[in-house]
Amino acid sequence: MLGKLKKGEKGRILDVSGIDHLVRRRLLDLGITEGAEVCIKCFLPFGGPVMVESSGQCVGIRRKEAIQIEVERL
Repeated sequence: MLGKLKKGEKGRILDVSGIDHLVRRRLLDLGITEGAEVCIKCFLPFGGPVMVESSGQCVGIRRKEAIQIEVERL
């Protein structure tokens, strides 16, 4: 799960089918797709989003959705 990686860890996205289809569409538009390599930049405080870097850009993903994205550690 993407939300279970630690700061600085890298992973490859395996499955995004568990999240809402509108959020999934937005992530696909931003390049966060199955097979994409991501790196956890930070976890914002107070239950805020997870900052993820993919293809040179930083994207914030809500924690409840990050937990539903399956990844493999690299």
